Amino acid sequence: MNYFRIAKTIIIFSSLSYLCVTFLRNYNSPENIEKRCMLKFEKDFKIPLETPREEWVLILDLADNNYLKCMGIPQY
Repeated sequence: MNYFRIAKTIIIFSSLSYLCVTFLRNYNSPENIEKRCMLKFEKDFKIPLETPREEWVLILDLADNNYLKCMGIPQY
């Protein structure tokens, strides 16, 4: 009976470890990072009609910097 309990504990631990590694690999894939960053900053890229051009350029610069920061690309 004790062997069954040890085996069950090992199987549960192994399964959880495998699921964690698989999730982290998928979550941190470049495609998923890009999708998350696009969704996060998509609202900044929409053009309101009443926004003057100078203000819109500043908004785009800020959104671009935030996107690059989210993607982990160094800014100069």
